[in-house]
Amino acid sequence: MDLEALKREAAHRAVDRVESGMRVGLGTGSTARYAILEIARRVGEGRLRAVSFVATSLESERLAQENGLVVDPLDPRPLDVAIDGADEISPQLDLVKGLGGALLREKLVEVQARRFVVIADHTKQVARLGERAPLPVEIVRFGAQSTLERLAAFGEPALRLRGNEPFVTDNGNFIADLRIEPTAAPADLEVRLKALTGVVETGLFLGMATEAIIALPGGVKELVRPG
Repeated sequence: MDLEALKREAAHRAVDRVESGMRVGLGTGSTARYAILEIARRVGEGRLRAVSFVATSLESERLAQENGLVVDPLDPRPLDVAIDGADEISPQLDLVKGLGGALLREKLVEVQARRFVVIADHTKQVARLGERAPLPVEIVRFGAQSTLERLAAFGEPALRLRGNEPFVTDNGNFIADLRIEPTAAPADLEVRLKALTGVVETGLFLGMATEAIIALPGGVKELVRPG
């Protein structure tokens, strides 16, 4: 079975956590796309009823709506489950997210989820965060170059581009992709980065994921956050 088929299977297993009457957070990215399409299929078949949805990006909102799902704004009510991908997954199920550019909205949605299920392929598993992917940091546009200089104290920041222009998030901000040394203390790094003037949010998702469903060449495995 090819990797894409396994990613689709991982997404479908995550959708098995969705039940009628739930409030569901819809993630962003290639693997989360499979989950949205599978949810829409089950809703269309009548297998899921009275489910409400909150999307983590305009892209996911459009995909959901194009497939017949009604997407609500985020309000203070908790979500029963959120399903999303990740760019790195540590053994503790701490995550780096944001290569898709939706990290702020993803965190706003997923922090309200009673159950946050991560779906990814095996290449996203790391021993320590920072091993394979840069750490996305959402920054304000005003004074962005000054913020990049401050971020240089933590690693090698690069302003994300789309073509020749800076990438702009759904929130109107820029993203700095920060190359860091692999860290065994991501919580300390999170505190220090968020204290930096100009930083809006980081792609460190710590203590949030309750389980992960990982697509491997030989099949799909399920992990639960260590107690």
